[in-house]
Amino acid sequence: MGTGLARVPYYGTVPRRQKRLPLPAPPLRQWFRRRLLAWYRQHGRDLPWRETRDPYRILVSEVMLQQTQVDRVLPKYEEWLVRYPTFHALAEAPEAEVVETWYPLGYNIRPRRLHAIAREAVAKYNGMLPDDEPTLRSFKGIGEYTAGAVMSFAFGKRAAILDTNVARVLFRVFIGRGNPGSHATERHLWAISRTVLPHRHVFDFNQALMDFGATVCSARKPQCLICPMKAKCRAYPFNPEHES
Repeated sequence: MGTGLARVPYYGTVPRRQKRLPLPAPPLRQWFRRRLLAWYRQHGRDLPWRETRDPYRILVSEVMLQQTQVDRVLPKYEEWLVRYPTFHALAEAPEAEVVETWYPLGYNIRPRRLHAIAREAVAKYNGMLPDDEPTLRSFKGIGEYTAGAVMSFAFGKRAAILDTNVARVLFRVFIGRGNPGSHATERHLWAISRTVLPHRHVFDFNQALMDFGATVCSARKPQCLICPMKAKCRAYPFNPEHES
């Protein structure tokens, strides 16, 4: 029975001797990119850190958003930037004051790390952030995800990201079953994120991945019936028992 949908393979051919898990084939990558960007153009959230390319402001937003909901971050983000508008201003502030300003976001290791990054940026890079991954990741507190976010959102580089929302989307669409939290799966999801990343519109694509995971492909109640990916999604229809 015809469905009206093009037959697009999920994965390319991988020789048996290779132990690497297969990655999405080019036609599926293109289909996924087009669908995601079209969705984002209609439904992307209007967030203040999407209106800037300042590496400092991008970093502040990324650190604040770690394990914290957007609606809690929004007022604190604006307050923080009024008080500490640059790396220099943050570096000059006492650590105790920085932690107090962070309240009530919690996870107080985050403001301390942000403060330490500011001091290192001022001491070594004249209050700027470098734009290459190895140097960014040399800062304590900047891991693989944060480095990718800063490079793509602040510097416009083709850099993949993988936070909780992104991992959920990629796991469900391209894998479907298994343990999404295993180390092997995480590394495979990083490979998928790099593979599906377009050469153009990287900023919008990465922001779209995060928005899509936060609003449509959510953890507990994904909106599968209205999902633009359901025709090719390996987890559709969603069953939480498959993610274990």
